[in-house]
Amino acid sequence: MNTDPVETLRWREGAIEMIDQRLLPARFVYVACHSALDVAAAIRDMVIRGAPAIGCAAAYGIGVEALRLGHQGEMPFARGMDAAFEVLAASRPTAVNLSWALARMKRVMQACASRHPQDVADLLIASAHEIRAEDIRVNRTLGAHGALLLADGARVLTHCNAGALAAAGHGTALGVIRSAIEAGKRISVIANETRPFLQGARLTAWELRESNIPVTLITDGMSGHLMARGSIDAVIVGADRVAANGDVANKIGTYMVATMARRHGIPFYVACPSSTIDMSTRSGADIPIEERSPHEVTGYGDTRWAPDDIEVFNPAFDVTPAELVSALITEKGVIHAPDPTQLKATFQS
Repeated sequence: MNTDPVETLRWREGAIEMIDQRLLPARFVYVACHSALDVAAAIRDMVIRGAPAIGCAAAYGIGVEALRLGHQGEMPFARGMDAAFEVLAASRPTAVNLSWALARMKRVMQACASRHPQDVADLLIASAHEIRAEDIRVNRTLGAHGALLLADGARVLTHCNAGALAAAGHGTALGVIRSAIEAGKRISVIANETRPFLQGARLTAWELRESNIPVTLITDGMSGHLMARGSIDAVIVGADRVAANGDVANKIGTYMVATMARRHGIPFYVACPSSTIDMSTRSGADIPIEERSPHEVTGYGDTRWAPDDIEVFNPAFDVTPAELVSALITEKGVIHAPDPTQLKATFQS
């Protein structure tokens, strides 16, 4: 079985190219970004999404901006790079991988501040390449840890897209499934459609089909019914931020899935790299929750199904309390029943 994922981001001729995920599954198109503004717009407008992928994209946003400004003098270069960090930091608020990657790139820039701007640009691009490569390595490691939790023949429910499309490669939640299949286990996936942006229907279903992994698509409201029938053996989701107490921010609807899983005695796993663990955020109550355009709820594309002028509330994420999380699956191992003590011992720097 071919489980090789797509190449979500790629470096081509001085630009970072990324799959335009707004167009999938109807069209497969790469978009080229040549500046920090381009990358910030791609993140904000959902050309690229998924916490690890956003972090990688932000790192490349700094790299391409440094390349663009490298011919300028030191002061214009410094001012331009300050603006680049600012515009990228403001692109999306919830996924902590964004700020994690920018902080890492800023440390690289500060360490070579005395060098010529073109040399700094080369070092920043090299650092972005390393963040991308590291993301794939980390996802493969956490995938191997998580694969041990899945029995042969397991039917796994997932919500949103936490696969290769949401990372530099392999994926987090879907990475666990890929790793289990590569280990010889028979795994099938049930994918929630993930309203309102339909990441499950458009992205997860497409990605798994491309990898020849068995997948069944359901609407978000059907998962409880399948759990009650005994048709789901485990739930695995990704995360956009995990607070220091183990609370998990993920795509809207995750909290309901976790609650139903607890009701039916089904393990609820969260697959996340350490870059998604935010030890500076005390609990889920402190995680900023992005609110997106009403148009995502009132219709899709050129089709509208809601009445004109209807009031809409569209939070993009919700918070699942730590007590509903059976385990965090990370590259540092599996943390069962995560709590502040365990997270501090594992991730506090």
